[in-house]
Amino acid sequence: MQKRQHKEMNKFWRVGEPMVWLTGAALSLTLLSAIVLIVVIMTNGLGVFWPSAIKELELKDGSRVYGQQMRIEETADKSGLRRQYKIANRDLYGLDFRWIDESQIVTETAPGEVMVLERIEHGDFYGTLQKIETDRIQQVPATTYALLSELERVNTQKEELTELEEKLNDDSYRMEQMRLTLLKYDYRKLAADDPKRIELLNEQEELNEDFGRLIKLQTNRVAAVRKAKAVFADADGREKEIVLADIFQVYEPNLMTTGEKALFYLHKLVELFVGEPRESNTEGGLFPAIFGTVMLIFVMSLFSFPLGVIAAVYLREYAKEGLLVRIVRIAVNNLAGIPSIVYGIFGLGFFIYGIGHSIDMLFFPERSPTPTFGTGGLLWASLTLALLTVPVVIVSTEEALGAIPREMREGSYALGATKFQTLYRVLLPMASPGIMTGLILAMARAAGEVAPLMITGVVKLAPALPIDGNFPFLHLDRKFMHLGFHIYDIGFQSHNVEAAKPMVFVTTLLLVLIVLLMSSVAIRLRNKMKKRYTFGTF
Repeated sequence: MQKRQHKEMNKFWRVGEPMVWLTGAALSLTLLSAIVLIVVIMTNGLGVFWPSAIKELELKDGSRVYGQQMRIEETADKSGLRRQYKIANRDLYGLDFRWIDESQIVTETAPGEVMVLERIEHGDFYGTLQKIETDRIQQVPATTYALLSELERVNTQKEELTELEEKLNDDSYRMEQMRLTLLKYDYRKLAADDPKRIELLNEQEELNEDFGRLIKLQTNRVAAVRKAKAVFADADGREKEIVLADIFQVYEPNLMTTGEKALFYLHKLVELFVGEPRESNTEGGLFPAIFGTVMLIFVMSLFSFPLGVIAAVYLREYAKEGLLVRIVRIAVNNLAGIPSIVYGIFGLGFFIYGIGHSIDMLFFPERSPTPTFGTGGLLWASLTLALLTVPVVIVSTEEALGAIPREMREGSYALGATKFQTLYRVLLPMASPGIMTGLILAMARAAGEVAPLMITGVVKLAPALPIDGNFPFLHLDRKFMHLGFHIYDIGFQSHNVEAAKPMVFVTTLLLVLIVLLMSSVAIRLRNKMKKRYTFGTF
C-alpha cells in the first residue's frame, strides 16, 4: 500500500501537475493585483470632478461652516465618529480641509444659494453672493444670473487679452532671434556699418516700439478687466471681495440636477485633456503633460526601435558565435537590470555635458556660456530612455528571430535568395510580432520612468511646447512636462498635499490609460502581423 502511494506521488510530481497549479496561482495573483490597483485608481480618480453637495453645518459653539464631506472615520479615543470636510476658502482660513466630530454638529443642511467658485489662485471658495461691483454706472443686482452675465463679459475681455498675449509672445520670440543674430554678428566681428547689421538694428527698433505699444495696451486692458468685482460671504458671514477675472468657473451644486451634474462632469473631463494647469498644477488641465509624455514616447521609439532591431539582427544573423558575442549578450541582458537613475546620470554626462556642449561650441559659440543644447531637453531625455529600453527590444527581437525554423532560411537560400533578401523578405516579417512585443514593453516602461527625466529635461511647468508655429516648428532642445513627474511633483512636492491628492489619482489614471491605449494599438498591429505571416500570405 505504501509502495503504491509512493509510486502515485512520484507520478504526480513527475507529470508536473503541481507546477501547473503553482503557475496558475501566480498568474491569478498577478492579475488580481493589477485589477485591485486599477480599481483603487479608478475609484479615487473618476469621482474627483463630480459636483458634490455643499453642506452647511451649525456647530455647538455657534459657528457655521460650509463644506463638502470627503470621508468619515472613528475618533482617536474611539468614542465616536468624525468627518473630514473640504471647507475651501484657503485665503480666509489658511487651510482647505477640516475634521469635525459628529458630536459637535447641531444641524446639517444643503442651502441652494451656496456657490462654488473655482479660482485661478488660492483654490476654491464656498460662499453666498452679496453684491457685484463694476465700472458701469447702473448698479448690477446680486443675483446668480447677473454674476454669470458679468463673468461672460469678463471672459470675453480675457479672450481678447489672450490674443494680445499671443502677439506679445510672437514679438518676444522675434526679438530673441534678433538678439541671437546680433550676437552672431558680434562674434564674427561684423562691421558696425555693415548693411546686414544696420537692417537688423532698424527692424529691432521697429519691433521694440511695437512691443512697447502692445505692453501699454495690455496693461490698460488688464486694469479694465480687473475692475469688475464681487463680494461673497462664508457661512459665518465673513465677507471676501474677489476680482471676477480671477474666477475660472462658478456653479451651485446644491441646485444642479443629475443631468446638469453629468454635463458638468463631461466639461471637466474635456478641460482635463485640453486645459492648462493652474494653482501649482493641483487644478486645471493636463494638456502640456499629456503632450510631453506622448512626444517623449514617440521620439524615444524612433531611436530605440531601429537601434534595437539592427543590433539584434546583427547578433543573431551575422555575428559569429564566440566569446565576444557571448559577452555582448550577457551585457545586453544585464543592462535591463541597471537602475534607471544610472541611465539618467549617464545621459546628463554623455548627452548633455558631452554631445550637447560640443554642439553648442560648434554651432552656437556666440551664445556661450548660455547653453542651447548643453542643457536638459526633450531630445536628450528621449535618447536616455532609448538607451534604457533598447535591451528589451534587442532581447525580444533575438528571441523572435531564433524561434523561426531553420527550414525557412534553407528554403529561401535554395530558391536563390541572398542572405539579405532572406532577412528582409522572410525572417523580419515572420519575426515582426515578437519585435512589436519588444516595442510594446519598451513604450510601457518609458512611459512610467521619472528618475532619468528629472535629470535630463523634465520640468514642473514648461513655458512652451516642443512643437509650435515658429521655425523650425519642432524644438527638441526645449524642456517639457511629463505625467509621471507631474504625479511625483503634486503628490510629494506640493505645499498642500491633501488638496493635491485628487489630482494625483486623476493623473495616475490618465497615465495608465495612455499606456493602455498606445499598447493596445501596438498589440493590434502585432496581432495583424501574426495573423498575416503565420499563414504565409506575404
